Amino acid sequence: MDTKFIGKKSAAAGGWGALKSCGKQLLQSGMPISGARTMLKANQPDGFDCPGCAWGDPEHGSSFEFCENGVKAVAWEATEKRATPAFFAEKTVSQLRQLTDYELELNGRLTHPMRYDAASDRYLPVAWKDAFAEIGSILTGLDNPNRAEFYTSGRASNEAAFLYQLFVRVYGTNNFPDCSNMCHEASGIAMRQAVGVGKGTVLLEDFEEADAIFVIGQNPGTNHPRMLGDLRRAAIRGARVVVFNPIRERGLERFSDPQDKIEMLKGGSTDIASLYLQPQLGGDMAAVRGMAKAVLAAENAAVSAGLPSVLDHAFLAEHCAGFAEYRAAVEATSWADIEDQSGLSRQEIERAADVYIDAERVICTWAMGVTQHLHSVATIREIANFMFLRGNIGRPGAGLCPVRGHSNVQGDRTVGINEKPSDDLLDALEKHFRFTVPREHGHNVLAAIGAMLDGSAEAFIGLGGNFARATPDSALVEKALRRLKLTVHIATKPNHSHLMPGETAFILPCLGRTEMDLNTAGNSQLMSVEDSMSMVHGSAGINRPASPHLLSEVAIIAGIAQATVGSAVVGWAELADDHDRIRDHIEATIPGFENYNARLRKPRGFHLRNTAAHREWDTPAGKASFSCEALPDETVHQRARKGEGRFALQTFRSHDQYNTTIYGLDDRYRGVYGERQVIFIHPADLKAMNAEAGDRVDVVGEHDDGIERIAENFRFVPHDIPRGSIAGYYPELNVLVPLGSAGRESDTPTSKSIMVSFRRRQAA
Repeated sequence: MDTKFIGKKSAAAGGWGALKSCGKQLLQSGMPISGARTMLKANQPDGFDCPGCAWGDPEHGSSFEFCENGVKAVAWEATEKRATPAFFAEKTVSQLRQLTDYELELNGRLTHPMRYDAASDRYLPVAWKDAFAEIGSILTGLDNPNRAEFYTSGRASNEAAFLYQLFVRVYGTNNFPDCSNMCHEASGIAMRQAVGVGKGTVLLEDFEEADAIFVIGQNPGTNHPRMLGDLRRAAIRGARVVVFNPIRERGLERFSDPQDKIEMLKGGSTDIASLYLQPQLGGDMAAVRGMAKAVLAAENAAVSAGLPSVLDHAFLAEHCAGFAEYRAAVEATSWADIEDQSGLSRQEIERAADVYIDAERVICTWAMGVTQHLHSVATIREIANFMFLRGNIGRPGAGLCPVRGHSNVQGDRTVGINEKPSDDLLDALEKHFRFTVPREHGHNVLAAIGAMLDGSAEAFIGLGGNFARATPDSALVEKALRRLKLTVHIATKPNHSHLMPGETAFILPCLGRTEMDLNTAGNSQLMSVEDSMSMVHGSAGINRPASPHLLSEVAIIAGIAQATVGSAVVGWAELADDHDRIRDHIEATIPGFENYNARLRKPRGFHLRNTAAHREWDTPAGKASFSCEALPDETVHQRARKGEGRFALQTFRSHDQYNTTIYGLDDRYRGVYGERQVIFIHPADLKAMNAEAGDRVDVVGEHDDGIERIAENFRFVPHDIPRGSIAGYYPELNVLVPLGSAGRESDTPTSKSIMVSFRRRQAA
């Protein structure tokens, strides 16, 4: 059996492996020296915000505020390779469709606006003014603005996102399918219900004061490596780090900081997790409920023994609503149900609860391992419940911390990208710009796909991202895009979404985050982003654009807007030429942006005030609100074990990937090299199937909607994962995620709760 693709795992995250990987990426870009110089300006006050993750920057910044993923993102953008019109002339779209995501994007930066020619099945160059005119003509020709879908990726700046939502609302719709619909939607909904604001309540500096940090359903080593530095520093000073993650991830076990010279010279590393628990997929809510049950039991014991209280009764009395009902719900939940659903023992859960009880200040942080389940909103409400018990909201060193993915996904929402806008936002836009705003709620991602499939949507514009590969049910989404009258993709590199053209289709190349955006006076334009800690930073590119034919996202949006709705309401060209004017409009319509332009130019930017962090609760009860929802009747792993040969699948990233962008084919933290079509599985499950490492299988979706979903030709990799649960990479496995399976209240695809089985394949 061929298992050469399975190799040695890194002993620790970071370290020499990270430095070697950085060097490899810079060499592959073809610009190693200039790329290295560029990195010195990443996340610096006089530089650009890293186009990678949304992890925060410290107030007391170091000389180097980048990580391996940041180097990969910058090298990917700053490559010398170019996807010119000659590249599109060499192959038809049908031929390009046969390339992998990695092979396609390796062709480099887009250089010219392109229009699809159906007769030749090729993209041909087009002038910007002609592209804008035709896009505007098609949009204005639709019989209803709600027939167009306007997607947003989290890479867009605050200025681009604000201008985009303004254009779309002047056009007449709230159809804003957004990348956040597929990741942290549940976090925003649950936290607004619990504490009145849908953002994390902590600052980066709180990690310096926490006594314990609970990391749930999150893999910082691959997804936001700079977080490992903060976890490492916390562990060194004695803070306890408790991890709940089905898979043992190297970055949560040990980290070697490349910026620590002594650690690097000695080849050492720092232990991160003081307690690492591996719940079953979907078992996090039960695990947190179990910790709450243990805390309440400790409170009862303390009261009986005349010892100090375990609970923060002052916080509960002054700031919380619904505690009595929640306490009753916890006491009614049996340990047998908790153990069965979580996949953890009572003793393991009680050990985690002891860490919580012993800590004065606790941070709880989570990501998509929590948010991509049917019951994600309920799980995050349970996390908030747990944190309320000892008053761990609204004081230094404590709080809730959902860690966002793309660099400005949080900022996009802040400045108005929302299919269900608040009346306050719409009223402010209507008053300031003096036009009648659309009030009907629009489409999120799943609703947009449904509208494309049933024919009620006829146009799609994507502001960044790779919609066809990021979304679930890949085959259906590709079909949906190709049946539209118009598809428009604003992008820096070719990707598979561009190869699903509508009747009329455009690829519009934009500047990258690292590139200078010069206005007509030759001045460099400043843009801004918001990180996971609600810090708003300025960002200005320093590199020469990859092509003289590139426009900024703002300029492209302005061009489409001018051609579609004219300038009676908004002077689009003036805003595109002066981002300060866009920020003036943001200041006038979005709370928290007072004196925006001046504050943005201060080193490290400014913080958007978080009411919950100040114990001000914008909830119906006027207080932090407990939820007393029961545990789910059944989770995906409980359903899977009822049928022979069924497994619970989660999708995740490899270490050589960010979202749908594939930087390489290695995953050294999990010991996989040169291969992406793999399934991580417990060795005992392999043995029970009479299978071995490297065996080839087709992965078959088991959703009950009559649609056959198959991911072909995957190979087994033994891994430390609970029995009955398996894992593999997206976007390759997105074909198995059903459109009809979405989180309750959040409508987020359940990419961590997929029921599958296997079909054996013959060896090649």
